[in-house]
Amino acid sequence: MERLAICNYVLFRNFLDGDAWMGFDLSQVKFRYRAVAVGGTFDILHIGHEKLLAKAFELGELVFVGITGDRLVSRLRKNHPVRRFAVRRRNLRRLLKTRGWLKRARITELRDSFGPATRRRRLEAIVVSEETRLNGLRVNQLRRSRGLKPLRLYVVRMARADDGRVLSDTRIRRGEVSPEGRLKVRIRARAQ
Repeated sequence: MERLAICNYVLFRNFLDGDAWMGFDLSQVKFRYRAVAVGGTFDILHIGHEKLLAKAFELGELVFVGITGDRLVSRLRKNHPVRRFAVRRRNLRRLLKTRGWLKRARITELRDSFGPATRRRRLEAIVVSEETRLNGLRVNQLRRSRGLKPLRLYVVRMARADDGRVLSDTRIRRGEVSPEGRLKVRIRARAQ
């Protein structure tokens, strides 16, 4: 309830003070950066996604969340089907809302591997996973080539399931683990 009260105060205060580029004012809360980027396919949301997003929202007052668009997904040649962009965006919005992050998020469709991170001047940091660290480095190369300041790169460790292996959409789809990383017990029917 206290968080909700703070949010209402912030929104009311913003109405009076007006922060044009943000759309709201969080001046009472201290964040390391004004604007942070994070991205992914965000197909089956799991604890790995939550860790990645939590780091981004811990660091940034405003977080640009890029979701891989349908055309880009088809070029990635995933070894499993991926839900449509609209479904993935809706599910991500629900997660952000339950965590109290939605008002600080700007969700964009990624049409290329880097999205707005290579173009937005106001971005100061990018949050990536161990798996996408090289993309973060490539973002900074592209920013430098465009005369933009490189982003501070934050690498979040991959979430692991109870068996110590990396948690992934693929493993969840196969029925090996739950989105929380719990191993699923397979019951085999015995022949009688």
